[in-house]
Parts: sequence; structure tokens; C-alpha cells
Amino acid sequence: MNQYLITAYDYTDAGALERRMEVRPHHFDGARELKKNDNFIFGGAILNDEGKMIGSIMVMQFETEEQLEKWEQTEPYITQKIWESYDIKPFKVAGV
Repeated sequence: MNQYLITAYDYTDAGALERRMEVRPHHFDGARELKKNDNFIFGGAILNDEGKMIGSIMVMQFETEEQLEKWEQTEPYITQKIWESYDIKPFKVAGV
């Protein structure tokens, strides 16, 4: 399995946090399904100084690049314009 670190930052418009909260249950449903299939390793929200969510970090793993691309095409935070930008880097979880 190939592992990936996804670092994403939300849009910053006035309705960004409200949109995130509306889409969040769908994002979590997808993450639960990915976890069930051993694709989701861990993840969480990036917070600003006031403790408000402004982005996300996810560590995922997929057998193929095609599976990673399929996730990108279906991830609600991407398709519903929650993440303004995201970066995917190869990653290796330490075996400690």
C-alpha cells in the first residue's frame, strides 16, 4: 500500500465555516467507509488561533494511484468546495 499525507486549507469567504459544517457529515461518512476498507489511517481538523476549523490533515493509503484519484473525485470536501487548496505527498507512517 502507498501512503499519503493530505494537507488541505478551507476557503476563507464569509460562508466557508457554515459550508464545512453542512458537508461535514458526508465527509465523515466517507472517512468511515475508507477506514472500514483500511484506506483511512487518521485525520483531523487544522484550527486557527480562535479554535475554528480552517483545514484538514489526513493520512490515507491506497493500493493504486487510480484509487487515490477516485477518492479525489468523490471526496465531499473537494466536490463541495470546502477545501480551497490541498496537497498530496507520499508518506510513510512510522512503525513504532
